Amino acid sequence: MQSAVDCQSSLSTDADVMAAQLGGLLAAMALPSMSLGIIPAAAPREQIMWPLEQFTVFDDVRIHVELLAAKVTVTAPSELDVYLRAFARLTALAVYGAETRVLIFKAIEALR
Repeated sequence: MQSAVDCQSSLSTDADVMAAQLGGLLAAMALPSMSLGIIPAAAPREQIMWPLEQFTVFDDVRIHVELLAAKVTVTAPSELDVYLRAFARLTALAVYGAETRVLIFKAIEALR
């Protein structure tokens, strides 16, 4: 059984780890091939198709979809279209550049 002191120490460590991960995102944003967008919590979400699974768009001929028990590569044009439309809608909600950095810095501060 953990004591209250042990639990507080774990929480602090978890926050430090999350802050470091967010710092890693800030560093990755400097890479020329990286575009990082964040969908703000306050973004309007009416009539937006939210995917049930995580997916990674590589190009317009291959998308990886991570399901609960498997990773699937989608290549059928009609299925690609569904994911590409979802990605375009999510991309339109995201903020980029300086706005993204502000959100990440705010998240890091909230962890301290």
